[in-house]
Amino acid sequence: MSLFIFLTVVQALVAALLVAVILMQKSEGGGLGVGGSPAGLMSARGAADFLTRSTAVLATLFVVLSIALAAIAASTASGGGLDTSLNRAVAPAGPPVGADPLAAPAAAPADAAAAPAAAPQGAPAKQ
Repeated sequence: MSLFIFLTVVQALVAALLVAVILMQKSEGGGLGVGGSPAGLMSARGAADFLTRSTAVLATLFVVLSIALAAIAASTASGGGLDTSLNRAVAPAGPPVGADPLAAPAAAPADAAAAPAAAPQGAPAKQ
C-alpha cells in the first residue's frame, strides 16, 4: 500500500511539472505564451527544444505512472463479491415508509362488515 501512495505522490508532482512546462512554452496562437518579446524568459531556440523534450518526457512518465497505478490497484482489490454488510433486515409490518400516519385506514375492519347496520338516531327501532 505504501508503494501505491508513493507513486500517487510522484504522479501528482509529475502532473504539476507537466502543467508548468506546458504553460511556459510559447504559444503559436499567442494565448498563454511568455511575454511579448522574442527574447522571452530563456531566449534562444535551445530553450524551446528543452521545453518540448521535457514535455514529452513528463507526458510519457505520467502515462507510465497511470498504468502502473491502475495495475497496482487492480491487483490489490478485494474479491469481486458483493458487499452485503448494508443489507437491511425484513421491514416490520406496518404502514409503508412515507405514509400519512393521520390518514384513515384504506379498508374497514372485518368486524364492521359483519355487524348489522345500526338504526339512525331518533328513528324508531323496528320490531
